[in-house]
Amino acid sequence: MVIKSFIIVAAVIVLGIAGWFYYPQYQIQQMKKQSLEASQDGSIPTYIDYFSKSENESLYHLAIGDSVIRGYGVGQHQNLVSEVSAELERQTGKQVSFNNEGINGITSTELKQLVYSGQYDGQIKKSDIITVNIGGNDVLRTIKKQRHDIPSAFKAFDTLQVNFSENLGDIVGRITEINPNATIVFLELYNPVSPDMGYYTLAEKLLPKWNINIYKTAQTIPGSIVVETSKVINGENLQNLSPDGVHPSQLGYKAIASLIIEQFRTSPKKAAV
Repeated sequence: MVIKSFIIVAAVIVLGIAGWFYYPQYQIQQMKKQSLEASQDGSIPTYIDYFSKSENESLYHLAIGDSVIRGYGVGQHQNLVSEVSAELERQTGKQVSFNNEGINGITSTELKQLVYSGQYDGQIKKSDIITVNIGGNDVLRTIKKQRHDIPSAFKAFDTLQVNFSENLGDIVGRITEINPNATIVFLELYNPVSPDMGYYTLAEKLLPKWNINIYKTAQTIPGSIVVETSKVINGENLQNLSPDGVHPSQLGYKAIASLIIEQFRTSPKKAAV
């Protein structure tokens, strides 16, 4: 009886851990499936169609967030914001002005404070597109503090993602309050760890638990897309990583920009509500 009870408890624990790891991944796959099905409806114009036919003679692209937005490690005209804006000009035939407000090392809490300070209000109000990348530094700061204490790191991760989800929701809530018609582009958090590293598998399993917060936030905003950054920035595409092993290389920024444009070309533009 004791052994049977132990086996049952052990099975419940194993299933709980498996669910903790894998259910977010399943949720993301379902959301991507829904987006794919929607993209096959040719009656809804794509983002490129929408921008091309807009009454505005020009487009304005605002980018906020961390060093991935800023373009850490590359020249001023080689970051993903410049790349996306230049290609968007070619695709739509319209002039695209942009402002890169990326800040190296910023966390979601700090970005929320800036957004609510009113610093970006004028730019948000006139934006057609707002690209947001945030959260990586939330994770990195915690890893540095808890790297020698794995149990504490797991506990901190759960608290961290709850805080991140709230911050991201507040950030986009403020954005849509100011400009409900802006298209918001979210970037997934990616895993730069090489498959040869011992903690690669763990990092891969934790990644969906973080990214599900981004997908859930995007679902609340009809005019938004989530870019699958992890498709091109990962341990198997080392050419897309800079020598520091964390930030994208010039090729990496270009690859992310290409993903954004591809989703603009193929994704239907849902109207704001």
